[in-house]
Amino acid sequence: MDPLIYILDIIVFVGISAIVALSLNLEYGFAGLGNFGKAAFFLIGAYTYALLAGTGLPFSLCFIIAILVSGMAGFLISLPALRLGEDYLAIVTLTFGEILRLVVRAEHWIAGGVWGITLPRAISWAGASSRMIIVANIGLVYFCLLLCFIFVQLVTNSPYGRVIRAIREDEVAAETLGKDRFKYKAQVFMLGSGLAGLGGALFAQYVQFIDPYMFMPMVTFTVWIMVILGGPANNWGVLLGAVLVELFGRGTRIAKDYLLLPIDPYNLQYMLLGLLILFILFYRPQGVLKENQIKTTAVGVASQWLRRS
Repeated sequence: MDPLIYILDIIVFVGISAIVALSLNLEYGFAGLGNFGKAAFFLIGAYTYALLAGTGLPFSLCFIIAILVSGMAGFLISLPALRLGEDYLAIVTLTFGEILRLVVRAEHWIAGGVWGITLPRAISWAGASSRMIIVANIGLVYFCLLLCFIFVQLVTNSPYGRVIRAIREDEVAAETLGKDRFKYKAQVFMLGSGLAGLGGALFAQYVQFIDPYMFMPMVTFTVWIMVILGGPANNWGVLLGAVLVELFGRGTRIAKDYLLLPIDPYNLQYMLLGLLILFILFYRPQGVLKENQIKTTAVGVASQWLRRS
């Protein structure tokens, strides 16, 4: 493969991974929701886009519908799941992801079943080289990433963000102040699922082919690694985590071409990532970048009052 194309390809996948990692950071980092079914909403977004793209709808409309469908799926699954304890929430979401993947794999009429489905790219034109098409897709992916980053930043630094952080820290205290924790958690779950659906749609249109084996539970665990490594509740940290994990993963895959290793590089990748996460949890549990301070008008006024007193 052309080295430049390989580098551009990595840049695209870093952007897609960063969008999905931001969605998990909104759920787990800021609201404390242990969503271990992230691959399910990534799958929903990808398959929704794939099915709609084949009908000739504008790709922008396909993206919007993918976000809405994924968000609605997240909202519906949150209704029963959030009434359970934190451990059970993780089990329910993980199980939902696996059931959904197995259903898509077994039912050929949905989207080709185990054989998968092909689809056109959102940005492509006659006579364009592979490099030009990938560069155009980089622009699309990073434009979406910019919008997602601004959205999550605005949400988490608003009074709404202050509420979900309060619920994460102490649900009982938040409820005594009149905040419905169930309602806020369901809303955050819906928003996070919608962002993951956008990541899935971007992934599907870029690779031009999807099948159920692309949405194994390891997708979820990889996104968790990005968030934990970069720093929960820090959007810049999550972007850093996405970059580090993607570069690390691609680096171990090409290591076999330059190094003689006693084990498969793919397995080595997850072994080293596991050791890295253990190191982070033991010595820097807040991640590479610690949680950002809340930036709202109320906090600014309170800080000024404390300085004067």
